[in-house]
Amino acid sequence: MSIDEIIKRESQAIFQTYTRQPVLIARGSGARVWDQDGREYIDFVAGIAVNNVGHCHPRVVEAIKRQCEVLIHTSNLYYTENQVRLAEELKSLSGMDKVFFCNSGTESVEAALKLTRRATGRYEVVAATGSFHGRTLGALGLTYKVNYREPFRPLSEATFVPYNDTESLKSAVSRRTAAVILEPVQGEAGVYPASNEYLRAAREICDDSGAILIFDEVQTGFGRTGRWFAKEHSGVMPDIMTLAKAIAGGLPMGAMLSTENISGCFQRGDHASTFGGGPLVCAAALASISAIRDENLVRRSEEMGSYLKRELSRLPVSVRGLGLMVGVDIKGDARSVVDAARERGVLLNSTGEHTLRLVPPLVVTKDEIDRVVNVIGEIL
Repeated sequence: MSIDEIIKRESQAIFQTYTRQPVLIARGSGARVWDQDGREYIDFVAGIAVNNVGHCHPRVVEAIKRQCEVLIHTSNLYYTENQVRLAEELKSLSGMDKVFFCNSGTESVEAALKLTRRATGRYEVVAATGSFHGRTLGALGLTYKVNYREPFRPLSEATFVPYNDTESLKSAVSRRTAAVILEPVQGEAGVYPASNEYLRAAREICDDSGAILIFDEVQTGFGRTGRWFAKEHSGVMPDIMTLAKAIAGGLPMGAMLSTENISGCFQRGDHASTFGGGPLVCAAALASISAIRDENLVRRSEEMGSYLKRELSRLPVSVRGLGLMVGVDIKGDARSVVDAARERGVLLNSTGEHTLRLVPPLVVTKDEIDRVVNVIGEIL
C-alpha cells in the first residue's frame, strides 16, 4: 500500500490528533527502520525513547513468541509468575519497595496522584515549568504547556514554579502540599537536566513539609541517561517513581513504584488495571531488562552519549543532556531540519521551534552517530 493511500485512509478512519511525518515505517532492526519501499533510516527518535534495546531485539522477540504460545492475558483477578518476577526486578534495580503495573506513562502518573492523596489527605501539587506528565485529566493538570491544558479546563492544576530554582520551590511548598513532581531530565521541554543540588533540595523541602516527592522517570528510565534511572545521578531517593516507555522493549506498559512507608496507604479496591502487568508485556519487559544488563547498555548509553555530544559540539549548535538523551538548540527552524534529515535517511524529532531531541536506541553505533551528525551539519 502506498504512503499516499495510507495517509488518505488514515484521515478517514482515525482521529486527527497527531501531526505525523509522511513516512510509512514497515520494519525495524536495531537503530534502523525501513519504509514500505525498502528505504533505510537511522532512527534517532526510537519511538520517543521507547526502543532502548533497539527495534525487534531478538531476545524480546523470542520472549514474546514463547509467551504468546502459553498465556497472553488473565486480568489481575489471578496470580501470574511473570508479574511477580518483574516486580522483583524493578525493586532490585530502583531501590523502591512496591510496584503497581499499568499501561502507559500517564497512567503511572494518575496512580501516583491517587496514592499521594491516600497517603497525605492533601490535594495540592507543585510541578515545574516546562514539565510534561501526560494527557489524561489528572496528569494534564501537572503538564506545564498552557495549550495542552486550556481546552480541557477546569482541571485540578498544579502550582508551577521555575525548574532548577530551589528558592521558588521552597516558597511554593507548604503544609497543604500533597506532592512535588519533577522530571530529573525534562524531555518534552527540550532535554533539560535538573541539577543534583536542586533535586537534593527538593528532597529536603518535601521532608520538612510532609509532602511526597515524585520523580517522573517515564522517559529517563532503563539506561536512557547513562544510569538505570536518572535519580542515580543525584543519589536522591523519591517516595514515588513513575515508569513507562522503555520498560517492555516496545510493548505498552507503565509502572508506579513507591517506598514501603506509603505503599500501604493503597487499600484493596483503591486502584486497578485490567491489562496492567499482564503475562505478555511482563515477559517482554523481563527480556528487555536482561538485554540491557547483559549487553552493558547502561554504560554504552553513557559512552555513546558522550561521543554524540562531543561530535555535535563541532557544529554551530548548543548541546546538553545525559547519556543518550540529548537536546540540540539551533538557530534555524527545527521542523525544517527534521524534514530535511528525513529526506537524507535520518529520523529526528523537534520539541520546540529551535530544539531537536535526540534519543536513539542504546544499541546505536559510532558509525550511525557519525552519519546523523554529518547530516545535521550538512543541513545547517
